[in-house]
Amino acid sequence: MSQPELLKIKGAQEPAPAPAAPKSPINLTPVAAEKVKEIRAAENIEDDYGLRLRVVGGGCAGFSYDLYFDQPTPTDKLYESHGVQLVVDQMSLQYLRGTEVDYVEGLQGAGFKFINPNVKSHCGCGSSFSV
Repeated sequence: MSQPELLKIKGAQEPAPAPAAPKSPINLTPVAAEKVKEIRAAENIEDDYGLRLRVVGGGCAGFSYDLYFDQPTPTDKLYESHGVQLVVDQMSLQYLRGTEVDYVEGLQGAGFKFINPNVKSHCGCGSSFSV
């Protein structure tokens, strides 16, 4: 009897692959995640606070982004990206699905940049958007 047949007879099986974690609908780039961790450490922000990503009404195009550390509420959705806990409310999630947040530095300053596939247009100054 050959070795593969012997394994089958004894009932040996290959281990089943681990189920894949659900893909987060919002992600940080590695650069953005490192910047968030750097800010958290510099400001001594407690571990039970996550990075809240929010869409708020306002601006000349209709909506703008809000980003700050906050404790999750029971109705929030929690995600993880590069070791950073993301906190998103249900209303914001519908506008942020598929968004990637980057951290950029340039001649005009530095900051977090939202790359959102749902945006139809931006205002002239780039601080608000419409869907």
